[in-house]
Amino acid sequence: MSAAVQAVQSRAQILTGQFAEIYGSEPDGVWRAPGRVNLIGEHTDYNNGFVLPFAIDRSALAAVRLRPPGRDPEVPDGVVRLASRYAPKGHGLSREEFSIHGLTPGSTEGWAAYPAGVVYALEAAGFPVPAFDLLLDSTVPVGAGLSSSHAVEVAVIVALNDLLGLELEHADMARLTQYAENRYVGAPTGIMDQSASLMGREGSALFLDCRSLAAETVPLPLAEHGLAVLVMDTRVAHSHSDGGYSARRASCEHGAAVLGADSLRDVPADADLSGLDAETRRRVRHVLGENRRVGQTAAELQAGRMDTLGQLLTASHASLRDDFEVSCAELDLAVEAALTAGALGARMTGGGFGGSAIALIRCADEEQVRTAVLAAFQGRGFREPVLFTVLPAAGAGRV
Repeated sequence: MSAAVQAVQSRAQILTGQFAEIYGSEPDGVWRAPGRVNLIGEHTDYNNGFVLPFAIDRSALAAVRLRPPGRDPEVPDGVVRLASRYAPKGHGLSREEFSIHGLTPGSTEGWAAYPAGVVYALEAAGFPVPAFDLLLDSTVPVGAGLSSSHAVEVAVIVALNDLLGLELEHADMARLTQYAENRYVGAPTGIMDQSASLMGREGSALFLDCRSLAAETVPLPLAEHGLAVLVMDTRVAHSHSDGGYSARRASCEHGAAVLGADSLRDVPADADLSGLDAETRRRVRHVLGENRRVGQTAAELQAGRMDTLGQLLTASHASLRDDFEVSCAELDLAVEAALTAGALGARMTGGGFGGSAIALIRCADEEQVRTAVLAAFQGRGFREPVLFTVLPAAGAGRV
């Protein structure tokens, strides 16, 4: 048994004990869903394009117990009770509840909106959900661009899928959690994050077609080549429900419409963009180029060639910085410092406007890259970033 598996099982045991303390009896089970790092392919998912994420060895855990009507006379039927060992804006235990019968978009706020959104999506799809009790824990940093919210949603939906015998496929659960994000939480996210959390495999990345949800595992043998992915969490919080993300999506939709396409996926890579205004042209240029880079990266990995990956990552960052304009000073500094210190490639990852950057590094260079990034942030007076390496991990399931 690997150290990572042992760590998850230890967390699950602790969560089970605390669940019993809170709710009076043990849960029906504990389910795990990982966060993700997107190796390459940013802002292509909602344009029906291609992405190449991998699930990481940091995860959300959900301890769940169904509560049929009348089981607990002190709790009204239809009320879902929630508790979380990680509170995004604080420490200790956070408690919330909501009624299944009164769910409307936005009716539950904060971290509780994510499990509530899953219930809302299941109900809307014709899957009645009974009341339940839930205790959450997570090691996925909040606001770091590593998909902490989707990890929570996926942990909840895989738990309910198992407990209710819904027999939903991975693609079904990905679409339902996207519906929860889009319609209930109000964040116009694509399909990538949920898909990576659900379909990830240890030692592999996921080459995903975001239109069909056709997925192909691609080997990502970092350790075999003496490489690692260093996550550089700038601690500049971002939110997909903020206006910048929505504006980028609207700009892409406008560009596709002007070019006579249903989405930018259908626009040829060599299309004439001269009819677009300057800003829309930059946005479209990024998406078309990023789709090409995803395909090139997947092909290189399939062929066992690791030596060109860094160049593709760095080109992705330049496009996100200059054409899509979703980077920030801290992300740019992290990328620049890592490259100067010997990283093979680096780029921001996630939706942008904060969050994390990643660097592809030789394991032998890790300490010097870490030192350089920390020194660069200190020299600019920025908040100290959080640095850690990640490995490709298995997708969601019961612990």
